[in-house]
Amino acid sequence: MEPGTDAEKCFREKLHSLKRELEQLLTDSAASSRPVDLNLSIGRLSRVDALQQQAMAKANREGHQRRLVLVDAALMALKRGRYGLCRSCEEPITVKRLEARPETPFCLDCQAQREK
Repeated sequence: MEPGTDAEKCFREKLHSLKRELEQLLTDSAASSRPVDLNLSIGRLSRVDALQQQAMAKANREGHQRRLVLVDAALMALKRGRYGLCRSCEEPITVKRLEARPETPFCLDCQAQREK
């Protein structure tokens, strides 16, 4: 992607917006992913439910953290003039894919290979 183009500016804005959103999600979910106090006097089923909710919140936080790392890497690639190029094959990633996942580091073909 050519530096200074409207497309580059648009993706930079999308990435910064996504970064703010992920950081807010991480802040908001901090309390719900803390360990459950097993000494609380609640029923057994309520405790199991609390443990399940805590595990789901923790998994969501980990996903948000991984995605935030990708967003930061994409912003760095923008600075270096490498944004939109697949990290594996060095071919351009389609605009459609970047619009759906602006932080993606791989083209569809390389992503499919990685998922096999």
